[in-house]
Amino acid sequence: MSTPTSSLPAAAPAPGAGFDPVQLADSLASAAEKSAKLMGDFASRNAGKQAAVASDELGLGKAFMELAAKMLTNPARIAEGQMNLWRDYMNLWQSSMLRMLGAQALPVAEPATGDKRFKDAGWHEHFLFDYVKQSYLITARWLHDQVGSVEGLSDSAKKKVDFFTRQYIDALAPSNFALTNPEVFRETIASGGQNLVRGLHNLLDDIERGNGQLRISMTDTKAFELGVNIATTPGKVVFQNDLMQLIQYEPTTKKSWKRPLLIIPPWINKYYILDLREKNSFIRWAVGEGMTVFVISWVNPDERLADKDFEHYLTDGPLAALDAIEEATGENDANVVGYCLGGTLLAATLGWLAAKKQRRIASATFMTALIDFTAAGELEVFIDEDQIASLEKKMAKRGYLEGSEMANTFNLLRANDLIWSFVINNYLLGRDPFPFDLLHWNCDSTRMPARMHSFYLRNMYLNNRLREPGALTLAGVPIDLSKVNVPTYFVSAIEDHIAPWKTTFAGPGLMKGKSRFVLSGSGHIAGMINPPAANKYGYWTNDKLVDSAEEWFAAARQHEGSWWPDWRRWIEPYLEREVPARVPGKGKLPVIEAAPGSYARLRADA
Repeated sequence: MSTPTSSLPAAAPAPGAGFDPVQLADSLASAAEKSAKLMGDFASRNAGKQAAVASDELGLGKAFMELAAKMLTNPARIAEGQMNLWRDYMNLWQSSMLRMLGAQALPVAEPATGDKRFKDAGWHEHFLFDYVKQSYLITARWLHDQVGSVEGLSDSAKKKVDFFTRQYIDALAPSNFALTNPEVFRETIASGGQNLVRGLHNLLDDIERGNGQLRISMTDTKAFELGVNIATTPGKVVFQNDLMQLIQYEPTTKKSWKRPLLIIPPWINKYYILDLREKNSFIRWAVGEGMTVFVISWVNPDERLADKDFEHYLTDGPLAALDAIEEATGENDANVVGYCLGGTLLAATLGWLAAKKQRRIASATFMTALIDFTAAGELEVFIDEDQIASLEKKMAKRGYLEGSEMANTFNLLRANDLIWSFVINNYLLGRDPFPFDLLHWNCDSTRMPARMHSFYLRNMYLNNRLREPGALTLAGVPIDLSKVNVPTYFVSAIEDHIAPWKTTFAGPGLMKGKSRFVLSGSGHIAGMINPPAANKYGYWTNDKLVDSAEEWFAAARQHEGSWWPDWRRWIEPYLEREVPARVPGKGKLPVIEAAPGSYARLRADA
């Protein structure tokens, strides 16, 4: 039998090591001064305001009341769950006692593969933290099983109960608290508590940055500057209207393909997700492949654009861009890529052009884009009649949806990665966030015009009208995707939580043209921004499109690396012949300003 484990985590520094009482006192005094200022600012902003009336905008009260009523109809199931919980705790107690005495014991509960919360060695090397970890995992598993096994819940209530129970479970993880996180425990002892004081400063800074609301810093906001070390592919703005600027990129080859490429990014964030840095820029890579690349850079709207509707994004977005591209290049059609919401708009554009019998798009590529919203993933938790009506009231007062509100919703979908990991790093460990280009882009949120966002939520997510022939009318034209006869390429991501791939798989079946479906590894962003040089994630292909996503995947072939070269081979027939490389401003459209352009620089918190 080995010797008992010590009462502190392995390799813990001596208590008080590195402790500086003068520095600690100065830090606490500074924090107190900052706190007083924030409290004064909060009091000034809210002076004379009536107390907010408690409301249940998400419908959680109704959902959990329904859960409680259904649970009480089956007391035997509750009793069985309690017995299982008691049994697991008895096993854990026995296992922990053995470990405390230095014996080996198999764990009763283990974290899921890839759970980063418990990666620190202290979670399994020291029996006390191992006990805390397993106790949490047992309780979390029991709680989730209890609410997940209740029968007879409505579909809406079931989704809300499942989602928000997981939020509750994640929030109570022992990794989120200083005394039950071995890494934080060690750091607190080593620094004499300086990490917690630094964390308090970081917390106060984030509250100040959010004007009284907590806005968690995910990256070093000073590490990146548009046009300097991010969004640096050389290009020029050659057209603009109220909703977008059109950027044409400088060629890097002597000759270009005759047919240009237009990229429609989502307007929930800025376009430069496709042009982060030189090594992971899809735009720079496409330019290097000899394509004349244009990208839409959407404006960050304010109250002046409150009445802009989804059809304005159609007419002033891709349709206006295609006209401008024709002026710049002389080409009356283009290959078009739509990313996420940009792909939904691309589908609507194809339907509009089909009704008008206009062939302006030679091929269409959909990157993680929902067209059929039948099973739209966890975002459905936030979308029902009551929640949309409540959101419409908020938007009516301002004329737009705040970008931070949209960002908070998306962050909840991956709370452990996008919320709690930063709480631990920034506030408990007292560290500054790491500079990360993708998270810088993620924090650069944009607003949504009130009328457009209401239309989008109601007609796409709530009523799913885009897939129904003639159910949706845009700019005076009924949209019927079954009349679209354009070759299409669909690429989705296997871990996508925003546009689930089994739902995007329905896209090709809604249109006539020959289609290819490709499934990338990773998620909504990393699965798309996956340059060949990185050789990461891999992708699946199956030349035969069948009705079932599961059947397609079962027969699919897995490949290493990026899907970008597969797309490049697919689009080859639609590029046409080579022509002298086109330089922005040399055609009929003059240069307005250099990329990334002023629209991309408009911040939601400006």
